[in-house]
Amino acid sequence: MRRTLRSPVLIAGIVLLGGLLLLAVVGPFIWGDAADTLTGNAHQSASAAHWFGTDALGRDVFARTMAATRPTLVMTLAATAVAAVGGIGFGAVIWVAGPRTRELGQRLIDVMISYPSVLFALIVAAVLGPGATTSVAAIGLATCPAFARLTTNLAASVAGRDFVATARLLGVSPLRLLRRHLLPNIAEPLLVLLSVAFTASLKALSGLSFLGLGADFDWGRLLASGLEGIYVNPAPALGPAAAIVVAGLAGGLIGDGLAAAANPGQEHRPRGERAKIRAVLKPVQPPTPDTFAEARQLSVTLPDGTVLVDDVSLQVGRGEIVGIVGESGSGKSLTAMSLAKLLPDGLTADASTLRVGDLDLTGDPEPARLAREIGIVYQDPSASFNPTLRVGSQLTEVLRVHEGIPRKEADRRAVEQLRLAHLTVPEQRMKQHPHELSGGMRQRAMIAAALLTRPRLIIADEPTTALDVTVQDEVLKLIQEANRRDGLSVLLISHDMGVVSTVCDRVLVMYAGRLVEELPVADLREGKAQHPYTQALLAATPSIDSDRPLAAIPGRPPQPAERPSGCAFAPRCPLARAQCTEERPVLRTEGPRVACHAIDWEPAHA
Repeated sequence: MRRTLRSPVLIAGIVLLGGLLLLAVVGPFIWGDAADTLTGNAHQSASAAHWFGTDALGRDVFARTMAATRPTLVMTLAATAVAAVGGIGFGAVIWVAGPRTRELGQRLIDVMISYPSVLFALIVAAVLGPGATTSVAAIGLATCPAFARLTTNLAASVAGRDFVATARLLGVSPLRLLRRHLLPNIAEPLLVLLSVAFTASLKALSGLSFLGLGADFDWGRLLASGLEGIYVNPAPALGPAAAIVVAGLAGGLIGDGLAAAANPGQEHRPRGERAKIRAVLKPVQPPTPDTFAEARQLSVTLPDGTVLVDDVSLQVGRGEIVGIVGESGSGKSLTAMSLAKLLPDGLTADASTLRVGDLDLTGDPEPARLAREIGIVYQDPSASFNPTLRVGSQLTEVLRVHEGIPRKEADRRAVEQLRLAHLTVPEQRMKQHPHELSGGMRQRAMIAAALLTRPRLIIADEPTTALDVTVQDEVLKLIQEANRRDGLSVLLISHDMGVVSTVCDRVLVMYAGRLVEELPVADLREGKAQHPYTQALLAATPSIDSDRPLAAIPGRPPQPAERPSGCAFAPRCPLARAQCTEERPVLRTEGPRVACHAIDWEPAHA
């Protein structure tokens, strides 16, 4: 921010705009009389007495240009305000109103933006009659769709960030979510558009006045008068033309500077249908008495019916660390986030049972209760926090807003949790913005935030992917410490077999949206996996205890819409037979928990 405020471009814009605003205040008092005084010196050329000459009635053009600064800027700022407030407000309201309203609102914006703004303004001015108020309303309304379109597009991009998902988990209201998390993070491009709108409104208002449809006295009307005799005396046209150029330049320069200053982290950041096979599935294992989190026959689908997660059943015991592994796109994160009710917009989760503790997630649980039961540690520490807010305010928000804890006590608990997460000088970290912390420090702070409400289940979505090896080990130890210290249940999502074999008690292996194997971590370490896919993952994982060469898995997983009715891994499996392509294997409930036909073949595969 400080570096931005020292920017020569911003300083130039501030100087220009400040000068124009000063002229708008003092201009009518200093030059008002001279601007209206009629003399016999009509059509005078530029001179020391009349810098831009005189008009047809002998009035001083320079004085009239200075006096016209106030009405011109007032109309321009008013039109820009109408466009910004109306457009951003409309775009924001349709975004938080729900999917159907959002779709209708976006189609309306498309229709409105397809008409040229100047043409729309001309039509409004012609219908309502010429005048300053009509011009301001016409130009402001004509520019609204641009702000509405940008607001909805930017909100859609930010709405997928981890800190917004956390706010949704905490039950933040739509309006507060918009005000605190969405709008501050889309301020930069909106400010750039604001500067563009200022310049465009200035030109459009001047154009309407030039045509006789705008104000009676502004730079546009003066320019029209000066151009009437430009071939005889060009001087009267220079004053208002220069004023319009300088005002437009000021708007552009200061808009760029404010856009950079709006984001404190700018300098630090780089530039369907349910499966029909359910009816023939064998029963899943009954829950054990110590089961804390459970999903039964969970499916996640797209609006067009495409199945992303296909009848997955899992359990997490009290104080147990369960890992979910698989290649990208296997459905790991969607499965876990279904337990937190944090699926992206448009996806639908359906399950016969979905619960955390005694909280039934198949209905509509209270957000505050859900937030107290579940904590989330996300994959990317740089996206875990709102970059426009200080770390401390984000850590304590749920305590202050949802639990009614006083700020001082909330701060004390946050500092203590940061200390438990091994952050140095936690009091200082509370006052910093996220970009002022390293990646490892941000991830530790994210773990502290997840534990601050004292949840009983932690969902860690690939928490070490974006970190170096040393920091990965520290983060994993933090999760294990919390598990042992507080008796937390942990659902750890990873693509790294080494990570889950080090941290977890039990491992679930997913492939193409389906659960293909479940085994104790001891069996995983000893290489006793039964499913060919799990064996292939192990063969592709480097180990310091083995000198065997790494083996790549041939081919790639099928796209969700192209998954076969049989075993999805069959095209890549060296053991595949005709049965594999024709019949889907079912996860066994007795013996090895594996979904593979080969387990019954003779001789049994290793």
